[in-house]
Amino acid sequence: MIKVTFPDGNVKEYEEGITPLEVAKSISEGLARNVISATADGTTIEVTTPLTTNVALTLHTWDSEEGKKAFWHSSAHVLAQAILRFYPQAKLTIGPAIENGFYYDIDFGGEKFTDADFKRVEDKFMELAREKNAFTLREMSKEAALDYYRKEENPYKVELIEALEDGSITFCDHGDFTDLCRGGHIPHTGLIKAVKITSIAGAYWRGDEKNKQLTRVYAISFPQAKLLTEYLERMEEAKKRDHRKLGKELELFTFSTRVGQGLPLWLPKGAALRRRLEDFLVKAQKRAGYEMVITPHIGAKDLYVTSGHFAKYGQDSFQPINTPEEGEEYLLKPMNCPHHCEIFKSHQWSYRDLPKRYAEFGTVYRYEQSGELHGLTRVRSFTQDDAHLFCTPDQLLEEFKGVIDLVKYVFSSLGFGEYTAQISLRDPENPDKYIGTDENWEKAENAIIQAAAEKGLQTVVEYGEAAFYGPKLDFMVKDAIGRKWQLGTIQVDYNLPERFDLTYTGADNLPHRPVMIHRAPFGSMERFIAILIESTGGIFPLWLTPEQVVVLPISEKYNAYAQKVAAMMEENDVRARVDLRNEKVGKKIREAELQKMPFMVIVGENEEKDGTVSVRRHQVGDMGVMTVDALCEAINREVKESIQQFK
Repeated sequence: MIKVTFPDGNVKEYEEGITPLEVAKSISEGLARNVISATADGTTIEVTTPLTTNVALTLHTWDSEEGKKAFWHSSAHVLAQAILRFYPQAKLTIGPAIENGFYYDIDFGGEKFTDADFKRVEDKFMELAREKNAFTLREMSKEAALDYYRKEENPYKVELIEALEDGSITFCDHGDFTDLCRGGHIPHTGLIKAVKITSIAGAYWRGDEKNKQLTRVYAISFPQAKLLTEYLERMEEAKKRDHRKLGKELELFTFSTRVGQGLPLWLPKGAALRRRLEDFLVKAQKRAGYEMVITPHIGAKDLYVTSGHFAKYGQDSFQPINTPEEGEEYLLKPMNCPHHCEIFKSHQWSYRDLPKRYAEFGTVYRYEQSGELHGLTRVRSFTQDDAHLFCTPDQLLEEFKGVIDLVKYVFSSLGFGEYTAQISLRDPENPDKYIGTDENWEKAENAIIQAAAEKGLQTVVEYGEAAFYGPKLDFMVKDAIGRKWQLGTIQVDYNLPERFDLTYTGADNLPHRPVMIHRAPFGSMERFIAILIESTGGIFPLWLTPEQVVVLPISEKYNAYAQKVAAMMEENDVRARVDLRNEKVGKKIREAELQKMPFMVIVGENEEKDGTVSVRRHQVGDMGVMTVDALCEAINREVKESIQQFK
């Protein structure tokens, strides 16, 4: 007999050799019908894998992330099988599951794979899926695996296998298809009821521009056809909300090839929106005891060598800037934290002075590959709402919880009410990715876990997602159409204080090492605004929108009154402008609606005579006639009620 421990702590005994699927059947027939994957002692296995020792077992259905991962990974095999039916000479490389679906990178040789091929491959995919072929893993020696792919003339698989250890190589078979694979599949292809190839893109083998460019085929699949229909409807809605489209229509930002790829230019309305976000956070930070600092856009290369950023980000940074001084090199700033370390170090602090909380809207630079640039979400220049807190070890827990409160305040003020906190820890299999001692890492990880628990956050743990210098708490926010985004991060760092030899004088009159907290509620201003645009559809909260009112005179005769109305509004802290174009008022209203203008104020003969305005609201319509003071009062009341002060 073996003991099986379930996620809720329950333990049951089963005969040795039982499979996860059989375990599911012992619980309920309904679970057995829905279980598609399993995890044993943290390792993904097939539901048909015999269990031979005591084990901690988790059963996954479609509703879990691990279940979807297995479903989409299995679907990638079927996609490759379908493509090979039409392109038998194509060379397969890798086909992983991703956040929404999966992809397969394929070398089609001299042949073209285009949008016109999607439908026939999808049809073939479903034909193969209906065969209900089981996914079966089998071991193969390294020599046999290399021999197989050399005969297939597939250099990509050969390269992958050469990096693997003999005895750890497995292949997955279903029907007449086989592929190099480490496992984690659904029971059989028949569980896949719908598929859609969503796009294709170029992708260099192993992400290296020096290698051959492959065709990346993106797709998504579902266990029910209606789920695909719902997904496609969400994607159509996402297209309407695309921040690149709305950013242009709302005149928020632009890009210029003359300025350079990935370098956004903020237009007046976008700059106003961005400044308002900054002012909002500055006020909250001031109440929380932060001090604003400013640091340069460049730093000496040695600064980032000391911090470890050059070793970790050097390949993704702009190349060093050589000055006329021989041997002197600078870098465009990839991170703000080394600069803040030097600010802390510029003074000798006592334990009574701590914590010190430095905040900055600091612009940093990363050389993203041109193929990865995407609107404001992937750029080469971005501004972080960065802050670094330096505290004693005894203050760490309360300071971390204080930052959680600030992040929650930001999210609630901007309508992001649904989120999960991801505790991002080290990858235990790759310790070389990180700097610092095991002792410091354990202290930092435990502090994050405890703070999240005490704040009652809904959390998930992800190994391998920590920063190279410390673990972090990442906030995964769900937007208005159900998509998940990583927004806001808090990180505990014992390592940079060591590297920069930061100290404070303790109660014992001896030097002590501070603990450092990195935090950015927005993450980056660019990415946050992109997500905000898409989540709101460009209809921003009234307190945030660049313009709150547009005044529309019905003819030139009333331009002077329109300007007087706008001036009165500005005096009452309402952001207003006048549309003086020689156009019909109906056209102006339609264009204001497209611009998502919250309020449209129409003025003519009656309004001028009575000292009033006719008011329309976006998506509401006619609100009648009122005085300017009454409208301003209503707008300011709504603003005040929608955003509370940080406590």
